Amino acid sequence: MYKAAFNHPHDVVKSALEKEGWNITDDPLFLRFGGLELFIDLGAERIIAAQKGEERIAVEIKSFVGNSATTEFSNALGKFLKYQVALQEEYFI
Repeated sequence: MYKAAFNHPHDVVKSALEKEGWNITDDPLFLRFGGLELFIDLGAERIIAAQKGEERIAVEIKSFVGNSATTEFSNALGKFLKYQVALQEEYFI
C-alpha cells in the first residue's frame, strides 16, 4: 500500500489537529474515484455534540517550496478540486 513521504510539516499539522481535539482517523486518507486511487495526507473527525454527530475533515499538507510559487499553487489547486469531487462522491457532501 502507498505510504506518504512524511516530513516535518506533516507531523506539525497532525500534532496541531490532535491538540485541537481532532481524532486522526486516516493517515493517509484513501479514496477511490473514477479508476484513480487518491491519498489525502490526513483524515480526521471530532465529536461536536452527542446529538449533533461529528465533523470530518480531509487535510492535504503543502509547503510550496518549489522553484515556482505559481506552479506549486496550480498543482495544489488541481489536487484540491480533484479531492473535492472525490469526497463529494464518497461522502455525499
